[in-house]
Amino acid sequence: MSTSVATKRRAAIGAVAPAVSPGAFGSAGAAAAREGVYAELCAALFSGFARRDQRLKAEQYLHGLLTAQGRKSIRNIAAQIGGPAAEQSLHHFVSSSTWDWQPMRAALGRHLERNGCPQAWVVRPMPIPKAGEHSVGVDRRFDPERGQVFHGQQAFGVWFAGEDLSVPVNWRLFLPDPWVNDRTRRDRAEVPEEAGEETLEECAVSAALDTARWPDISRKPVLIDIRGGAGRSALARLAGAGVPVVARIGPGSRLAIADRSLPGFGAGPLSAVQILESLKGLRRPVSWVDTVGGVRTSRTSLATAVRVALPTPGGERMRPLVLLGEWDDPRRAPSRVWISDLTGSQAGTLLRLTKLVRRVERDFAEVGEEAGLRDFVGRSFRGWHRHITLASAAHAATVLSGQWESGYGSARGYGSGYGARRTAS
Repeated sequence: MSTSVATKRRAAIGAVAPAVSPGAFGSAGAAAAREGVYAELCAALFSGFARRDQRLKAEQYLHGLLTAQGRKSIRNIAAQIGGPAAEQSLHHFVSSSTWDWQPMRAALGRHLERNGCPQAWVVRPMPIPKAGEHSVGVDRRFDPERGQVFHGQQAFGVWFAGEDLSVPVNWRLFLPDPWVNDRTRRDRAEVPEEAGEETLEECAVSAALDTARWPDISRKPVLIDIRGGAGRSALARLAGAGVPVVARIGPGSRLAIADRSLPGFGAGPLSAVQILESLKGLRRPVSWVDTVGGVRTSRTSLATAVRVALPTPGGERMRPLVLLGEWDDPRRAPSRVWISDLTGSQAGTLLRLTKLVRRVERDFAEVGEEAGLRDFVGRSFRGWHRHITLASAAHAATVLSGQWESGYGSARGYGSGYGARRTAS
């Protein structure tokens, strides 16, 4: 879509939403480039709406996510585009309308494949602190990243990640037992019948499998953390769907050495750390690019990859896998342990793939939070999914524009409250 068409599109929205000033981007040329990215994204994501008014509301909501100050609630978003009347209209569009968010997510995935060159799908947990009791899925749970119990929701995002950027494209909201089995709660939050009972790990795997079912999407290796304990089931589900995997496992995970030339072959199941420590003489330096500090920095880790098999009950044939170990300190045990069915890949290739998790963490903290990924304050299941789908689009608009990386982050590029402190809703 040309810039002139994009300007006309923005003019239509501008009746209720002021356009971003060119000065916010540092130059008129940068503003025009940003406008083109925005228009192309809107065309890719919102062309599936049958009605023009729905396309307009989607663009208004996206514009509000990119420009609203502070928490990206519907009220704050509406304040950017017309006040109380707009608030009622957008609330209906997000919480009560009938449009399906899945086609929009699939369209976002295809758009990223054309413009972002993803190398892997990273499944990232996202705890969402909440103060109230009525938001769908809210419960008390333990957050392993922070090492503490919190009150809120738990979701899993599937991020299309490459060395230069990452964007969340699909989401699955975990529903604990009180929400699965309480008919009153389900009805009040409009939880669909197909949303049933599952563990956190099953929820994470299902998010990846749901993404793999989208048409015209190239399957990439799934990076997922299965240290929770049900690794065998997770690996089997992904393998059954033909989805390659690179999974973070615990050091005590039991595996069998599958390489006849290595010591320990035929010794039976051993812990992952035992295997790696016994073969640390095979470690080699692997270079990788670190982008977490905001600049591209070349780093080196010691790593090794060993062919292993996952022991199976009943004497069944063991599945071939590769065990990857990485050391931050060569005098200590491996810092991170991964397992993969990409058995033809070298240690360096696998290690560099795992570093995409760091890319996702950075992008979530510096872009995703400000795009409103954790900011939905409504109560309904469908409202949560529609909001987070549009917030993912806002994240994509930010990183694809390049303004964030070049120093014009969300605060400067879109006028949003970038880095503002958040409170639980």
